[in-house]
Amino acid sequence: MSETDLDTSTDAEGEAPAAPPGAMARRFRGFLPVVVDVETGGFDWNRHALLEMAAVPIELDAQGLFVPGPTVSVHFIPAPGTEIDPKSLEVTGIDLDHPFRLAKPERDGLGYVFNHVRAAVRRHGCQRAILVGHNAHFDLNFVNAAVARSGHKRNPFHPFSVFDTVTLAGIAYGQTVLARAMHAAGFDWNAEDAHSAVYDAEQTARLFCRIANAWPSPLPG
Repeated sequence: MSETDLDTSTDAEGEAPAAPPGAMARRFRGFLPVVVDVETGGFDWNRHALLEMAAVPIELDAQGLFVPGPTVSVHFIPAPGTEIDPKSLEVTGIDLDHPFRLAKPERDGLGYVFNHVRAAVRRHGCQRAILVGHNAHFDLNFVNAAVARSGHKRNPFHPFSVFDTVTLAGIAYGQTVLARAMHAAGFDWNAEDAHSAVYDAEQTARLFCRIANAWPSPLPG
């Protein structure tokens, strides 16, 4: 597990300069964008295990620009009854038996991430989080399935609405693959670090902020 502050515009104490209270809530109709990436044991959210989750709340700095906030992440013990496709582990490189994986049961892991997300929602005066992801419904479906499976009652995310950076990057750059969209946006991409929930979530957050900052306010009318 790790919490990593990806904000590149910080003050002397390492914190992003604060935007005016309520600015984020006004920008997105009471929603706080939170970038999420999950790593899983396959593609079927009703059958395959949720193995990793990372979340990056989006912040506003004093200039009104979107910046990635601090990352929170967790490794999960595969929930009873879920399956793992060995081919998925080959892609992600996840070692389920690694002694430093420090995995949590599904309900506890969700609670750990959700507590941080709810704190960010309150800090910005928002009513709810909205999931941002690259192929966002894939991530949301796995989160919703884990919530239902574990009986978690305090999911901060909207149950079906998302901001999808596939769509945003396709409009902004003509690219839908995350690595290519990052290059088009002027960012480096390290293929060796890809398929880590933390790395993919942090890069997706950078991409979202770069695109969203091109439209600092809703279009008139």
